[in-house]
Amino acid sequence: MTRRLLLLSNSTLHNGKYLEWAKSEILDFLNRKNVKKVLFVPYASFTHDEYTNEVKKALEPWGFQVEGIHSSPDPVQAVAQAESIFIGGGNTFLLLKTLYSNGLIAPIQKQVLENGLPYIGSSAGTNVSTVSINTTNDMPIVYPPSFMALNLVPFNINPHYLDPDHNSKHMGETREKRIKEYHEIEDSPPVLGLREGSLLAVDGNQATLKGHYSARLFVRGKEPVEYDVGADLSFLL
Repeated sequence: MTRRLLLLSNSTLHNGKYLEWAKSEILDFLNRKNVKKVLFVPYASFTHDEYTNEVKKALEPWGFQVEGIHSSPDPVQAVAQAESIFIGGGNTFLLLKTLYSNGLIAPIQKQVLENGLPYIGSSAGTNVSTVSINTTNDMPIVYPPSFMALNLVPFNINPHYLDPDHNSKHMGETREKRIKEYHEIEDSPPVLGLREGSLLAVDGNQATLKGHYSARLFVRGKEPVEYDVGADLSFLL
């Protein structure tokens, strides 16, 4: 399989600029394929122009031309002609609904899985790269026709994963409890809890945890397991 994915938990770290924390990984990821143009998908936001301009300000100084898919009269054709694709964060339900509305699920799958189109996802863009959006943290502000997503990897990811704060008096469910609730569903796939400042790099059938923090893997019927930065997570593929 020719897929090449860079799946970020988040786009911005505290006191940092947009995408700055992952700059070296993004540069290496795109430059290895001599990418000059990035097709940006701002569908996780209602303000497409503003969002695309934010991405341009980050990536163009690094040497990449950014085009917003919303500016194309034919989004499917834009994906077919793209050198790379970046799907940003925001509301996952809005993002997936718009991908379905524009008929982009199959075209993106084909480009990434068959033709090796480099795919970068951040937050919601990482959520939609997985089996489903069932483990997003976002509110269902719109209703997509299905929760099934791009299925570029055969598991789910929970971006912005938060550990329980044992000093907090908050009595609501922890992120871990919510993921375990999801795993009450029979045949539900594993869920990788990606903390902010971490990413998963996928190259074919090789998956490696990168960034600043460990990740927590949840598998139905098993206890969660921590994996350190640099861990080989190819077994998930």
